[in-house]
Amino acid sequence: MTPRTDPTGCAAIHQVAQQLADAARAAILPYFRQAGLAAENKHKDGFDPVTEADRAAERAMRAILTEQRPDDAILGEEYGARAGSSGLTWVLDPIDGTRAFISGTPTWGVLIAVSDDDGPFYGMIDQPYTAERFVGFERHARMTGPLGDRDLGTRNTARLADAVLFTTFPGVGTGAERAAFEAVSQRTKLTRYGMDCYAYALLASGQIDLVIEAGLQAYDIQAPIALIQAAGGVVTNWEGGPAHGGGRALAAANPEIHGAALEVLRESLG
Repeated sequence: MTPRTDPTGCAAIHQVAQQLADAARAAILPYFRQAGLAAENKHKDGFDPVTEADRAAERAMRAILTEQRPDDAILGEEYGARAGSSGLTWVLDPIDGTRAFISGTPTWGVLIAVSDDDGPFYGMIDQPYTAERFVGFERHARMTGPLGDRDLGTRNTARLADAVLFTTFPGVGTGAERAAFEAVSQRTKLTRYGMDCYAYALLASGQIDLVIEAGLQAYDIQAPIALIQAAGGVVTNWEGGPAHGGGRALAAANPEIHGAALEVLRESLG
């Protein structure tokens, strides 16, 4: 049996993932909202910041995986890929939302996913400052936080006119992608911006209905995919196919609202 179908294997993965998230919290929090935090720009044509908090958190997580899961591969935002022989890959984004992090807003998070050839089957979004941890695997999603522990489940909203939609950047992507997003947004009840990975956690928690984004990397989306699917939602690309490689993503609370949004995106893109 593979960890995807083996409860014992998933339990072992979950135990290690908790250790990774704890280590990332310890590495990151001393830097948050501290004056003089330096941020380097990784993008010559725009602003894509990275801080020592990003790097320290990924180093801490990689050290645990090297010790406890040496046969598994790793894909991380800051330190790239490490090959493995087990067929499993840990996909790490030490701070998803570094722009939010350096601005002092608590909408960033630590993303941890485990994937196989079929994509991610374990996903965690951890928000160290608010002490909220959202985990999904084995068709079960749960969060821990200041108000206690609870199971997660997505909403049953079926009509775009009743939906709450999130994205991180108002610009979304290319001009055509922005137009497609706006076509969906104009049909929804409410659109909000700037939540980074926290929007996906809100979707899994039953607070919102849709997240639409473009220009993603695999480490941006794999943890949200596994979490949202475990909570009862749907995540695809804008064509209805797999999204775990990055690019465009449509995350929805249920198949009905997903289908409604997907139809509008397809029509807009032609």
